[in-house]
Amino acid sequence: MKMSHSNHGDMKGMQMNHSGSMDMGGGQMMNMGNFKRRFWISLILAIPIMLLSPLMGITFAYQRDIPGSQWIVLILATILFFYGGEPFFKGAKRELKNHAPAMMTLITMGISVSYVYSVYSFIINTFVNHDAHVMNFFWELASLIVIMLLGHWIEMSAVMNAGSAVKKMAELLPNTAHLLLPDGSTKSVPLDKLQVGQEVLVQAGEKIPTDGVIVKGDSAVNEALVTGESKAVAKKPGSKVIGGSINGNGSLVEKVTATGSNGYLAQVIKLVESAQKEKSKAQTMADYVSRWLFYGALSIGILALVVWTIVSGLSYGLERMVTVLVIACPHALGLAIPLVVARSTSIAAQNGLLIRHRQAIERVKKLSYVFMDKTGTLTEGVFNVNALETTSDLSKTEVLTILADLELDSSHPLALGILNQAKKDGIQPHSATNVQIIQGVGLKGTISGKDYLIVTADYLKAHQISYDIDQFNQLASAGNSVSYLISDNQVLGVVAQGDVIRPQSFELIKNLRKMHLIPVMLTGDNDLSAKRVAHELGDIAYQAQLLPSDKEKIIKQYQAKGYDVMMVGDGVNDAPSLSRANIGVAIGAGTDVAIDSADVVLVKSDPEDIVDFINLAKATNLKMVENLWWGAGYNIIAMPLAAGILAPWGIILSPAVGAIIMSLSTVIVAVNALTLHMKKE
Repeated sequence: MKMSHSNHGDMKGMQMNHSGSMDMGGGQMMNMGNFKRRFWISLILAIPIMLLSPLMGITFAYQRDIPGSQWIVLILATILFFYGGEPFFKGAKRELKNHAPAMMTLITMGISVSYVYSVYSFIINTFVNHDAHVMNFFWELASLIVIMLLGHWIEMSAVMNAGSAVKKMAELLPNTAHLLLPDGSTKSVPLDKLQVGQEVLVQAGEKIPTDGVIVKGDSAVNEALVTGESKAVAKKPGSKVIGGSINGNGSLVEKVTATGSNGYLAQVIKLVESAQKEKSKAQTMADYVSRWLFYGALSIGILALVVWTIVSGLSYGLERMVTVLVIACPHALGLAIPLVVARSTSIAAQNGLLIRHRQAIERVKKLSYVFMDKTGTLTEGVFNVNALETTSDLSKTEVLTILADLELDSSHPLALGILNQAKKDGIQPHSATNVQIIQGVGLKGTISGKDYLIVTADYLKAHQISYDIDQFNQLASAGNSVSYLISDNQVLGVVAQGDVIRPQSFELIKNLRKMHLIPVMLTGDNDLSAKRVAHELGDIAYQAQLLPSDKEKIIKQYQAKGYDVMMVGDGVNDAPSLSRANIGVAIGAGTDVAIDSADVVLVKSDPEDIVDFINLAKATNLKMVENLWWGAGYNIIAMPLAAGILAPWGIILSPAVGAIIMSLSTVIVAVNALTLHMKKE
């Protein structure tokens, strides 16, 4: 992706080519609809081929030899070879270009040898020697292409299509900005027209259009989606703001300091893209097995050609080599993994897990660390009243009632916490009059003719109003946001609000440790809040006040040491680290950006479901290994026998027997996949 340094608008149109697509080997993308159509057309072409052509010399009762059948089979097989085989040719080309032959190369070798030798057989039998009866492999060609397309379709259907995290991040920015003109008026302009040094007006409740510095106004800005900081951050002249964050109740004038690829959000997008590209290069178990089968088949086939040519002539040597290469065709291997993945993703979905990338299942084997975001992941992501004290003749109920009356029409997170507490206590608030926002401080209003204010400790210090400093330090050190109710320059009460730890988080940490996995909390929140949560969860390791780039760097540092890591998060600030981690897990109630950057989505937003995913992944990996042995085991035994390794003892595998064993191994992997189930803690 390349973005102009002065073109933020470009970000609005960018999207990754992942939606509804599948990687067909080394970056070759195929649309789900096109793939489905290719399978059905290939199946239609394959049916008459399989009805008119024998299987490795075996003629079944349902098969018929009609006039011109050889020509019909040749024409249909040629169309099928080039049309149905196209995705595999492209994948093989990419694998060979990267010097990493795998499944696509093995399939391409199998269908190419089948087709070329079958055309040779057709020419010999039709034009050269009518009595030769050189065996063809059109049946194997048709069945292999259809089975491989089916296997990839099954996997594609089972695993959720990747979304575009980049597009979702670009959508965090508004389409236009209010550019301030020299005469003091404003003009609505597209983002890509903004230049560094210009000033823009950001009205109450609007998204901040670009990175900048406040030159006028005071407000509280919600940066939670961008940085992970759960509290609204006070902004005043001189404060820096980030494009994509949401302005509070005050108007701000912002001086633009960065646009386009210089902006904070653009840098996050680059981190996500870079991480996704690197992680997509990881090889799977099936790739490794296919690579060795490719080398094995090629070596054994060439050896058979040389030996049997010397012993029995070129014609027989060529037949032995082709038999080896055709037997190496991974019919069972092509279904071994997709069938297990389909079964696994089905079980996962029934248990509130969406597995979007099957590589995540395989990576569980080497997992060492589980990194987790705090706000919205380990905690509820909402503010609750943790302490309410009276410092006057008023009762706690009276203090809470006044607070609720003042906050009734506010949508600020702290206001919602107070109103929720009032509702729990059965208090019915009534709107105060003359309510006004005190920018960066709180608000004031009138109740029954008396003026009240909700303010911060900084306000009390600035106005020399006495308060209990020890009490403030105690509440703040617990990670709370502390507010004071005052009237006539006297403190009447104090309220402390903080995020609440999810009850499931305690069990999660306990189970992760039982699995010998190390939990670590990464958060953009302040150190006091992070320290409290980490302590309550069992003194887990943590790092606080992190930017998205910081989280991603930490992930990279652990990976550089050889550790495989999981990252669990729910916000835009988690997107780069979710993409970078070996396994990215998104909380379902989080942002679309986080979900689209992840490998696994917890639909029920229950962090304890991470344990279920790990258990399911372990069971799935076991089934994969079993199926790979069943699928590849046939090839490992059949290829040397087809090459004639036991010929001196009168034992040589005929193509017919090879076909029967091949079919049997395909049935076994299908049945074995159905026995997969998930162990519940």
